[in-house]
Amino acid sequence: MKTAEIKVTVELDDNNVPENILWESTDSANTEAVPVKSIMLALWDQNYKNALRIDLWTKDMPVDEMKVFFYQTLMTMGDSFLRATGETNIIEDLRDYCAHFAEKMEISK
Repeated sequence: MKTAEIKVTVELDDNNVPENILWESTDSANTEAVPVKSIMLALWDQNYKNALRIDLWTKDMPVDEMKVFFYQTLMTMGDSFLRATGETNIIEDLRDYCAHFAEKMEISK
């Protein structure tokens, strides 16, 4: 069995607001921590049957990039849901909503 470790380091200011976020993986070709502006991590707690989430972004994350980040995250969540369940009908609805989201947020695809 192969094991991989994902590590997220968050550097906080005096008010506990993220200034820097770095991530690294033992299964990556990249040997150094990579800086990112935002992270969304969702975990499923099978005992309590609920989602656990960590949503962080640095204080210098631009709003226009946050809009694109949310759009791309919604799209990839749909892709993941389709792979996990095979539910094609609802995915078309989600993709329609994502197109609506992109239009409202004035995000060019």
